[in-house]
Amino acid sequence: MNTTTHTTATTTTHTTTPITIVGAGLGGLVLARVLHVHGIPATVYEADPSPDSRTQGGQLDIHEADGQAALAAAGLTEEFRAIIHEGAEALRVLDQHGKVLMDEPDDGSAKRPEVLRGDLRRILLDSLPEGTVQWGHKITGVRPLGDGRHELTFADGSTVTTSLLVGADGAWSKVRPLVSDATPAYTGTTFVETYLYDVDERHAAAADAVGAGALLAPSPGKGINAHREAGGIIHTYVQLTRPASWFADIDFTDVAAAKARIAAEFEGWAPELTALITDGESAPVARMIHTLPDGHHWDRVPGVTLLGDAAHLMPPSGDGANLAMFDGAELGRAIAAHPGDIEAALADYEAVMFARTSGFYDDAREILDLCLGDGAPHSLVDFFTAAGESVAGESAAGESVTGERVAGETATESDAARA
Repeated sequence: MNTTTHTTATTTTHTTTPITIVGAGLGGLVLARVLHVHGIPATVYEADPSPDSRTQGGQLDIHEADGQAALAAAGLTEEFRAIIHEGAEALRVLDQHGKVLMDEPDDGSAKRPEVLRGDLRRILLDSLPEGTVQWGHKITGVRPLGDGRHELTFADGSTVTTSLLVGADGAWSKVRPLVSDATPAYTGTTFVETYLYDVDERHAAAADAVGAGALLAPSPGKGINAHREAGGIIHTYVQLTRPASWFADIDFTDVAAAKARIAAEFEGWAPELTALITDGESAPVARMIHTLPDGHHWDRVPGVTLLGDAAHLMPPSGDGANLAMFDGAELGRAIAAHPGDIEAALADYEAVMFARTSGFYDDAREILDLCLGDGAPHSLVDFFTAAGESVAGESAAGESVTGERVAGETATESDAARA
């Protein structure tokens, strides 16, 4: 049960909570929801002032083995099915001249249905009791108090003491330093986001190139990826392997100049592809891709743990949001399975999570190399083709292979890109 004290002279508030989750992203919200399903209260603190204060990224494909399993544990499968963007699992790969190298329509199997991150976040928020998420709470400090307890200080001067602290606060986690001295490193690649609207009427050539789902146009050191979203929207991620200083020299507040500078890197490419940059109707936003060390893990620290990008940030390969949600569900179930013994719950959760996520670092690097390495775009097409053949040979039990897990997702996953 929460307890709160107020000091009116300084408007300072101190709160005590049994379980505190930092970050109202997908992983933190799944954790809060699974705990709620098991009758366990938790409080989520989020720096954003409100649920609608900023856009929530693009479209995500939700995998059966982790993302969908997490939503099932949260009791939200029906709500999830209601927000699926039908037909969006289609995938095509083009070369820089606009030649179609691979074209896979959506087969209707819905193994990896596409949903907007914002819609997914909304159904999670709607499933929680009022007051579970405390908005406008930006952390300025975290310190251990002993016996597994921690104190959080927020920008408004208020504080929280908690018996269990969960860092679900992404790439630049304020909670991570309590368990690990690892910091994210720039991978050398940046994604630049742009949007087109009312595409079939106003941007017909680009819309035809993208098709009904995801478009990947990779080449050595650069690429143009895009995804059609509901409502006639195309969300583009321009990929460039360049030093951080190269992007620092671009004034992204000068929209026209920034678009021209990015587009210049694609001189000679098909106009229907470069239009995804030059005709962008939103200011281009650079998302520098960072990663934690391969197999990032830590020794057990009483009263605190991490999930999602805070625990295992890696380049986007279609797995980030799914892993974060599964982390949240598994942690919630571990806590429920060990009533009165938080340390046993955390030890079980971390041991399985470390083993589960360690191999994904290799996958993420492989996908980035397939998209931007010397063999692109043909290396990516060959990879997808081989993955499809492997999947076709799987038994009815259907363990998915690496390539099948990421097909069609490179352009749509934005957990890491939001760093």
